[in-house]
Amino acid sequence: MTALTDHAHIAVPLICGPMYPSSNPELVGAVSKAGGLGVVQPISLTYVHGYEFRAGLRRTIELADGKPIGMNALIEASSKTYHNTMVRWVDVALEEGVRFFLTSLGNPRWVCDRVHSVGGVVYHDVTEKKWALKGRDGGVDGLVAVNRDAGGHTGSRDPRALLDELRDLQLPVVAAGGVGNREQFRELLEMGYVGVQLGTRFLASTECNSDAAYKNAIVAATSADIVLTERLTGVPVSVIRTPYVERLGTRVGPFARWMFRGRKTKHWIRTWYALRSLRQLKRSSVGGASRDYWQAGKSVDAIHDIRPAAEIVAEFAAAMSPHAGR
Repeated sequence: MTALTDHAHIAVPLICGPMYPSSNPELVGAVSKAGGLGVVQPISLTYVHGYEFRAGLRRTIELADGKPIGMNALIEASSKTYHNTMVRWVDVALEEGVRFFLTSLGNPRWVCDRVHSVGGVVYHDVTEKKWALKGRDGGVDGLVAVNRDAGGHTGSRDPRALLDELRDLQLPVVAAGGVGNREQFRELLEMGYVGVQLGTRFLASTECNSDAAYKNAIVAATSADIVLTERLTGVPVSVIRTPYVERLGTRVGPFARWMFRGRKTKHWIRTWYALRSLRQLKRSSVGGASRDYWQAGKSVDAIHDIRPAAEIVAEFAAAMSPHAGR
């Protein structure tokens, strides 16, 4: 038992991280049913997989066979409309019995106030201490520490350095990034993490409905094939090197870089990149082609097959140490 298993009411301190566009209900539900924690990504659920939010949530809960699931709340206040939508989604999730929330990209205070009022918990995505401090001051119950080996939006620290940086906050910390097998999982638990969040490993699962070419690319890739590109969202994103990525390059142009530096202009360029990336990732990951972007982390070194999510959870459960961090 760790702080994560206590907080989330799960058997294995393992999270299937929220992934746009790949967090389909079948994957999220299968991970929770097997004893880990599947986390719903609401934009993926509605925009990519076509569910009305409450209906999609209920379908995921059904597939989890009554086991707990979580929800991801991206709380950056990019617009009033988006914020109001996220507030409504959080409220719906609470009404449907969800009690574990993972926040990112903003001040989590309003989520914590709502979730704590019904006895739930909130963990917050961070890549360094300054964001962890904002999360702590916002009232979160734990942190998900995204290290430099993660897929998608990645951090800059290695797992040990990042944990050392966060220890004095006295919050439970989950590791995210670079874990593809049970030996790596056990090493992080023994290091002092209370759990591990996986993304890339669960992309290569039978329940994930991403394109088969994407899954096969993960199995075939090594960490040397993972590169950072700014061309997807404007900030570095960890992807598999493909001919399309090489042809397009990995740096934004001088005009976009100037826009990102401006206090007033950075909002507009972030919004433009966000809308473009929603379309590109949806196209590339669900029925897409190799000309597009495939997000993945350096855990690809340890991923050699496509397996059912329950088998993946069972493999990691078998490696659990009685000395796991609390």
